Amino acid sequence: MLRHPAHFIALGFGSGLAPFAPGTFGTLVAIPIAALLRAYASDVGFVAAIVLLFAVGTWAADVAGRDLGVPDHGGIVIDEIVAFLIVLYFVGGDPLHQAFAFLLFRVFDIAKPPPIRQVDAALKNGIGVMVDDLLAAGYTLFVFALVVRLVGNA
Repeated sequence: MLRHPAHFIALGFGSGLAPFAPGTFGTLVAIPIAALLRAYASDVGFVAAIVLLFAVGTWAADVAGRDLGVPDHGGIVIDEIVAFLIVLYFVGGDPLHQAFAFLLFRVFDIAKPPPIRQVDAALKNGIGVMVDDLLAAGYTLFVFALVVRLVGNA
């Protein structure tokens, strides 16, 4: 499954092959990637990496989905990685903030509140795989900002 470059990327560099909760394992992959980007890239470099990974991830998810016969196969986790990288860019490097954002993101990614579920159902290709997680990232950042505003920057 990992022999084709698109499969390797779409399956989150292997994390999507986890025997349970592959989306959770895929989301966790974003944390060391964000740490490396934060340490070695400027903000522009971090954002450029996200944009590039989104484009490559869209292609990879499309190819892997076609090859697997399921457009949004559970093992395709590049969407979680890219979306959570966006969250981590805005949340910063604080481990408690990252842990809270991780929990929020997983809740929104799994629950798929409107319009996430509708986008997920309507777009059965690489872009659909990626966009529903971008929406989950948006919900995550909104709730995170609201909690920080109400509780303070603990």
